[in-house]
Amino acid sequence: MNEHPVPVRAPLKKEPYRHEQPRGMIPDLIHHRVTTDWLEHDNLWVPTPSGSFFKPVVFSPSEGLYINLIRVQRSGVLSRHRHSGTVHAIVLKGRWQYLEHDWVAEEGSFVFEPPGETHTLYVPDGVDEMVTLFHVKAGYVFVDVDGNALGYEDVFTKMDKAREYYSSIGLGEDYINRFIR
Repeated sequence: MNEHPVPVRAPLKKEPYRHEQPRGMIPDLIHHRVTTDWLEHDNLWVPTPSGSFFKPVVFSPSEGLYINLIRVQRSGVLSRHRHSGTVHAIVLKGRWQYLEHDWVAEEGSFVFEPPGETHTLYVPDGVDEMVTLFHVKAGYVFVDVDGNALGYEDVFTKMDKAREYYSSIGLGEDYINRFIR
């Protein structure tokens, strides 16, 4: 016998909520075609020192997170880094792996990375293009093979890179405001 029965409810009518949203609430953000817009070779892809590109989806400085698309059009090592927060990723095209693991993330794969993990991101030979949607909480420290810190990346450094790049191509440094929540 079920000790906690689920109450039966009448179907909801198709009508919107009647009241105002909470005062001070930030507005919704919607990107149409976020899993396909990477197909467009536009100038919104921010170049990185590793030779890859990122396209912002959301910057959330108050939560210390960002979501972005990463595009790589070459094989090889991209970076070695240690996470201070969780990462969730969905591979949209191509494949990649961490040299410290025996799995390969392929198109359609979901990856969860725990805080504290150190790994070396590698795009295998034969991959012409890799595109992955990454949701990064906190940031990460770039390290050498012995774990010595070389630099770091977080929502603030990502915003700075995007701001600088968008300003350099004439969109203005406030262009990134559309991604900040």
